[in-house]
Amino acid sequence: MKIIIKTLFGFEEILAEEVKCLGGESVEKITRGVKCEGNPAFLYRANLSLRTAMKIMVPIHTFHAKNEKQLYDNMMEFDWSHFLDVDQTFAIDTVVFSELFTHSKFVGYKSKDAIVDWFRNKYRRRPSINTDSPDVQLNVHCANDFFTVSMDSSGAALNQRGYREDGHKAPMNEVLAAGMLILSGWDKKESIVDPMCGSGTILTEAAMMTMNMGPNLKRKEFGFRTWPQYSPILFYNILNEEKSKIRRPHMNIMGIDNNDKAVQLAKKALGKIGLRREVRVSTMDFREFKPLNKKGIIVTNPPYGERIGDDMPSFYQSIGDAFKQNFTGYDAWLISSNKKALRQIGLKDSKRITLYNGKLKCDFAKYELY
Repeated sequence: MKIIIKTLFGFEEILAEEVKCLGGESVEKITRGVKCEGNPAFLYRANLSLRTAMKIMVPIHTFHAKNEKQLYDNMMEFDWSHFLDVDQTFAIDTVVFSELFTHSKFVGYKSKDAIVDWFRNKYRRRPSINTDSPDVQLNVHCANDFFTVSMDSSGAALNQRGYREDGHKAPMNEVLAAGMLILSGWDKKESIVDPMCGSGTILTEAAMMTMNMGPNLKRKEFGFRTWPQYSPILFYNILNEEKSKIRRPHMNIMGIDNNDKAVQLAKKALGKIGLRREVRVSTMDFREFKPLNKKGIIVTNPPYGERIGDDMPSFYQSIGDAFKQNFTGYDAWLISSNKKALRQIGLKDSKRITLYNGKLKCDFAKYELY
């Protein structure tokens, strides 16, 4: 089957490598994603184990339409019974890039009407709409006059790993954290420190990578589990295979933060994957911290918004000072949307990658601390 895997901007290359390593075939990079081919076993495994995937879609219907009638007619001509049961609920998510269709909600409404009318014509009954937790989540993508209708195999976005609790003011997207760790070149063995760890997303992703633990092995709900063609036996065989790959090596992962509430949230997150003792997390100002190892890597997401305000230049200068004084021998990777603040670090970056933290365009910068 053909598969489309969505990711964040800047992660297309590393996602493509992940897909190849997992067994995906005919892998092709696209903007914010990857196209590939795979069987149901690959689809299940990809949802469980891809670290940089946000959503995994299976296209089922494509067509051209230049107006609402052509859109409706093309949706009506498709046999929906192979993918949706009349007793199930469904919802439609729409993405539109078109001058012919300017409102994504309108595309969603016309698509929904066509599907409902198709079932009424065939069965004199219709499936219900459930936008909160549908049995089947459909995606309609419109690019100019070309439409792709896909089944959403993931359900909730795959960054929702299930280990994080609410409470932190600015939690980092889990896929962003995992992608940053991969882009940094960290080998999963050398010492790694997050000196402004917040609620511990980078630490938890690093710990799962060290254990070779798929990011969604503890997740119970996936979109494909309500599909008519879902195979529970195959899924649980794949799940057990992925669990058997988990290892518990010695970890050199350390996090600190000056906010004790955030530190407690980090410890809870690590506890949910069984690593509260193995990963050290402490309440401390990063300027006072001195690492135990002489070499290692820093990956961190310092504040770069309203929380710092007018003190932003001096705060970033203190980051640079702490790195120079306490982390000689380390490589430091920082993500920030504030270019002026990054210049206050007082170190020349050896590499810079454009990423997005939500809607904020950011620099992911590397500093080699000789």
